[in-house]
Parts: sequence; structure tokens; C-alpha cells
Amino acid sequence: MSKPGPLFAKPLAAILGKTIDEVFARQGFATRELITRWTEIAGAEIAAHSQPIKVQWPRPVGDAPAEPATLVLRVEGPMALEIQHQSGVILERVNRFLGWQAIGRLALRQAPLTRPERRVPPPAPDAAKVAKIAETLDAVEDPALKDALARLGASVGPRAKPIK
Repeated sequence: MSKPGPLFAKPLAAILGKTIDEVFARQGFATRELITRWTEIAGAEIAAHSQPIKVQWPRPVGDAPAEPATLVLRVEGPMALEIQHQSGVILERVNRFLGWQAIGRLALRQAPLTRPERRVPPPAPDAAKVAKIAETLDAVEDPALKDALARLGASVGPRAKPIK
């Protein structure tokens, strides 16, 4: 009986990357970077009030040259007028990112944006517990490492009431 080869964990992006790319391709995106890097492309102020939904490519007609696509953006209601005024800047930034004049116009859809929930950072470990654990780390010479290990030790394990 032959042994199976060594098992290596694959990054989640390698496993789901092809599936995610197929989903974005159905929405007209050649790459997912237009969505994932929207803040870098459009700028923080514009990205705070808009999200790319899809890219609509016109159907080719005979031997006519290909026309540029339409980028459909979801925009929060009150900012739609402001983003419409900045459409030239947005088109320039998107086309510069893509490297060619792929997008010719913007279409705006007013709707609430879907934003990921912000995670609340866990509370800092109890200072008394950190000090108690630091006392047991005499073998560690580096003070920064000793402090980091003490904080880690205080953070790991069951959440108990603070030591008094």
C-alpha cells in the first residue's frame, strides 16, 4: 500500500479564486481588482459613497470598432448628484487603472451601500493577570518579548473574572 504524499494547506484565495473570478465575470468584470481596490482607484471620498456593481459591455455590431463599456455604480442617495458631477474624474481614474479606455460612461443606481460590519477589537487583558504571568517568565531575557508573552498568556484561556 502506498503512502499518500505530504499534505499542505492551500490558501483560501487559491481554492476560491477561480469561483470568485467566475462570479465577477458574470457581472462584466474582467478582474476582481476593480471592486477590491475601489478605494484606491476612485479615492476615499468617492469610494465612501459608491460601489461598482457591474460593467455592461455593448454587443459588437458587424465590423464596427468596439465601443467602451458602461460602469454601473451603486450610490447613496444624497451623493448621487455629486458623483455625477465627478464622473469625468472617476472615468479617468478607472481607465488609468485598467490601462486602456475600457469605460466610456457611468450609470448610477441609487441604493444603500453594503458595508462590512466593523469588528470591535477584543478588550485588553487584565493588567494584574499580565503582571502575574510576567513573574513566571524569568527565563526570557528580552523585555519586549517577555511583555508580549505575558500579554498573550493573559489573553489566552477561559475568560475569568479579573484577579484581585
